[in-house]
Amino acid sequence: MTIHTILKMGDPRLLRVAQPVREFDTDALHTLVRDLIETMQAANGAGLAAPQIGVDLQVVVFGSGQPNPRYPDQPPFPRTVLVNPVITPLGEEETLDWEGCLSVPGLRGKVPRFTRIRYSGFDPFGEPIEREAEGFHARVVQHECDHLIGKLYPMRMRDLTQLGYIEVLFPGLAPEDD
Repeated sequence: MTIHTILKMGDPRLLRVAQPVREFDTDALHTLVRDLIETMQAANGAGLAAPQIGVDLQVVVFGSGQPNPRYPDQPPFPRTVLVNPVITPLGEEETLDWEGCLSVPGLRGKVPRFTRIRYSGFDPFGEPIEREAEGFHARVVQHECDHLIGKLYPMRMRDLTQLGYIEVLFPGLAPEDD
């Protein structure tokens, strides 16, 4: 297992569209998943997508079942590995809330996201996954899946006056945790 360097905004690799995984239950896929989980944990991330470590595959990990120090007021949700994800909004309702990103360190912005979604895909063994999510869980899934289509959260923002540095917006959060 390896903790990888997380690519930062400005790196053109973050703007590419990831390729679907074609083979499941391989040593390479299991190693990638372990590396993503370890890298996410080391950075206190709520989620991480393979493109953020320079791997152009449709693989995301998110959740831990524990409160996240970067989002202390948000409820925990189960750790999930999702391969070749598909997101379906459950209604038109959107929620505007603060997001950060390990690829955009030190900043937070208010991003509109669907309030409720259904997500589907596969686990690393090729077993289907289908779940419904709402609130912070749904926000994190949408955020991570955006990485698979080359989008960072500032690209989703509608009002850039709601983008700022963590130490200014949230003085109680330690900037080194972001």
